[in-house]
Amino acid sequence: MAKEQKKRKEIKRKLLHKYRLVILNESTFEEKISFKLSRLNVFVTGTLFIIVLIGLTTLIIAFTPLREYIPGYSSTKLKRQATELTYKTDSLVTVLNYTNRYLDNVRKVLRGDVENNQQNRDSLFEKYKLDPASVDLTPIREDLLLREEVELEDKYNLFERNVENLGTLLFAPITGTMSQGFDPKTKHYAVDLVAPKDTPVKSIADGTVLFAEWTSETGYVIIIEHQDGFTSVYKHNGSLSKSQGDLVKAGEVIASIGNTGELTTGPHLHFELWRKGKPVNPQNYMDFN
Repeated sequence: MAKEQKKRKEIKRKLLHKYRLVILNESTFEEKISFKLSRLNVFVTGTLFIIVLIGLTTLIIAFTPLREYIPGYSSTKLKRQATELTYKTDSLVTVLNYTNRYLDNVRKVLRGDVENNQQNRDSLFEKYKLDPASVDLTPIREDLLLREEVELEDKYNLFERNVENLGTLLFAPITGTMSQGFDPKTKHYAVDLVAPKDTPVKSIADGTVLFAEWTSETGYVIIIEHQDGFTSVYKHNGSLSKSQGDLVKAGEVIASIGNTGELTTGPHLHFELWRKGKPVNPQNYMDFN
């Protein structure tokens, strides 16, 4: 016990033993500053200094922008921006895939291609083939009313009309002589209508212009999407009055008769009518006489 007490007293003496820290002028040895220190004071002061330094560093990292300069540290703002960019990238990929499918469908319409099904296409057309002599082509009342209203309007200002919704009633693009009819067997999914050059070509119904450009084979082409799954195609035009994305009304002038493209033999309109991705005979929906 005596040894332990003696040891404790020795430790206490060493901790409390006073030392003097003197700062002298090197040239004159003049005393400038002096401090009385002990081991205990130095230990306590150093510990407090380290604790304060750690606290200040923590506050700077947690509440100032300096934390973003620490390698591997990610801020909440950067995480939010990364998440938003991920969502935008996914959306852009979806839109790109949709646009590619849309362009593929437009190319098929321009080429007149139809995907083969497991069923025989000829048998399907044979089932619904009708004798033209047995079909009543007398214009219906709505068609007569529409024609009377169109005749009263200026041919280049038909879009100013206020026409009520007439369902699936379609307006003939031009009045002319049919040189070739709709024939799925020869993949002629259209009717060719002969008319004088520069004759106005009109939209068959309200819709949105999907395509309006020049092609080497079919010249000036315009494609319009309508309600009820209808899509109308007008080829070999002499000029176009509408651009892609324009909204058109039934009977509004969209082009003029021409003789453009490699696959043409004279001024005429190559008119196609598609419904839900399948070509249909335009004569079943409108009268060209």
